[in-house]
Parts: sequence; C-alpha cells; structure tokens
Amino acid sequence: MDKSNHGVSSRLSRRQALVAGSGVLTAGVAGCLGGGRGSGGTTAVASFFSFYDFGRQIAADTPVAVENLVPTGLHGHGWQPNFDVTRRIIEADAFIHVGPGFQPWADRAIETIEGDGIDTDLINVREGVELVDLAASLDREAEGVGATRGKDPHFWLDPQRARQSVDNITEGLVAVAPDHEDTFRENAQTYKTDVLDRIDSDYQAIFDAADRKVVQLAAHNAFQYIGVRYGVEMRPLVTNLAASGDVKPQDITRAKEVIRENDIRYIGNGVFESRRPARQLLEETQVEAYFPVTPYAGVRKEWVENDWGYEEIADNINMPTFEVVLGNEAPENVGPDGWAEEWRNFE
Repeated sequence: MDKSNHGVSSRLSRRQALVAGSGVLTAGVAGCLGGGRGSGGTTAVASFFSFYDFGRQIAADTPVAVENLVPTGLHGHGWQPNFDVTRRIIEADAFIHVGPGFQPWADRAIETIEGDGIDTDLINVREGVELVDLAASLDREAEGVGATRGKDPHFWLDPQRARQSVDNITEGLVAVAPDHEDTFRENAQTYKTDVLDRIDSDYQAIFDAADRKVVQLAAHNAFQYIGVRYGVEMRPLVTNLAASGDVKPQDITRAKEVIRENDIRYIGNGVFESRRPARQLLEETQVEAYFPVTPYAGVRKEWVENDWGYEEIADNINMPTFEVVLGNEAPENVGPDGWAEEWRNFE
C-alpha cells in the first residue's frame, strides 16, 4: 500500500470526486477526513457488530482504530445505510465485511472500491470458513437477504468457526499496519483461547445438561450453527434469513405443534425483532414467557454504555436464555441479579 504523500493526495482527490459525484457537499468530506487517512491514523470499519468487536479486540493497545458502521439499536443486515456510510468505508484503510451475498449494501460498497481503484483493503471475515447448508425447513423461495448459494451465512454463532474470522481480521490488520503485527497476533491468540474457547465450553455445558434438544425461537433463521455445533434443533419462527421476514400462519401453526409436542414453557425472541408473534404464542399456547436471543448482529444503547461485545452478549443474553428455554434452570436462577425481571417478555 502506497503511504507516500503523493499517494495520499491522489487518493483523497479520487475520493472527493466520488463524493461530489454522489451529490454530497465537499465540505462534508473535509470534515470526515480529519480522523482518517489524511491525518496519518489507521482506521478499519466493520459492516457487522460481531466483527467490529473482534477487530477492536485484536487492535487493542495499538493506534489502529476499528469502527462499527451499524447504528445502535439496528440489526446488522436489516437496514439500508445512506451515503455517509459508503464515504466512511472509502476513507478507511480497511473494510471488514462478511463476504458476498449477506449485506447487499456492503457488496455495493465493495463494487465501488474495486471499480474505482480505491485502495481501501478488503477483509473478508468468511474466507476459509466452512458453511453449512441452509436449514431443510427453509422456504427456498423466501431465502431473503443473506442466502449464499444455498449456504447459511451465520457462522459466527459457532465460536469455533468464529476463530477463523479472528484469523482473517488479524491478517487484514497486519497488512494495513505491519508495525503492530506482534500485538495483533498476540491479542488474537488470547481472544481465541480466553474468550471463544471459553464460550464454546460454556455453551457445550448448557446443551449437554439439557434433557430437551429442541429450542423454539420467535426469531428469524439465524441460529442453525448453534444447533449444528451443540446437537440441538433450533426452531425459528421466521423461516427465511432476513430479520425483517414476515411470519406466516403456517409458521405459527408449526410453532404451536413444536411447543405442544416438546412441553415447552419458555421461548426465545430476537432482541431486534418484532415481539408480536411471541405474544401471540403466549396467548395461544402453554408458553409462559419469552426471553432474549441475538445473533450478535447489533447492540442496544445500554450495551454500548456498558462496553459489551460478543463475549458479554453471550454471557448476559444468549446463555441465560438457552438455560431457561431448554428447561435447565428457572428464569430467576440464571444471569446477573434481576435478569429474569428485566428480560421476561421484554419490550
């Protein structure tokens, strides 16, 4: 990568031309450039929360800044960004993305980068990850956003597959900031061992302890990798891959059958998804309450304030809910103090 003054000047003029061509005021570009390449800093931007978090853990104790492009409170592939987001990508040293076919807006940004010769490095977190086939229950005509040639893209829910994405991000950051290679690699190894392997072990213990091997989720089809990894059947209410997918009458009917046949008292509901279907199941079945699950695709305001990442969300959201919905523990016996009161039938 050309880091000479001439390279920087040429690079910025190309980007300003791109911005101007999109109808954005040049003054806005100047304001954006202050913390990017023009100031000598190194910045990587991420299209998805989980990989932003991995990136910032890897870049800890270095001057490399990693930024999350997904606004607080939104699902990672259920929104359409404006040009400001594309501009942030163009101005960054690296763009951390989830591979083709998952976020159409990210694919378009990559086309712009490659088509216009912009030297933002592209870090594909999915490179080398073995994907599983889409769930057999998936309506192939309603695959929605995220379908990747018949494969399920939500691999990061499996902590062991997530290790490969940590390696991919590490290699990408080494390429843009080689002076910090040793720190990147040390941080990555620590994170894989102390966090991802520990989460994997804790998940395994939860699912091993369960008598029931079926989980009903009032959520979209994002949790198959949990089932594949730990030997349980994850039953999504929304059978397509998009978090904004519609719930069909047959989805509700199927969920009612699963709940009755497996004597299910508690279900999981996506944090960033509608609560209405879960409430319908509360009214029409034996289900007593729903509790939160998330595919680590976004963050709530209070999570940001508490500096929660992939690890904290696993510990404080998904793990307690899986303990409850599997019947391992009563809601009041899991999570931090007040967890059940906070999250029972949450709004």
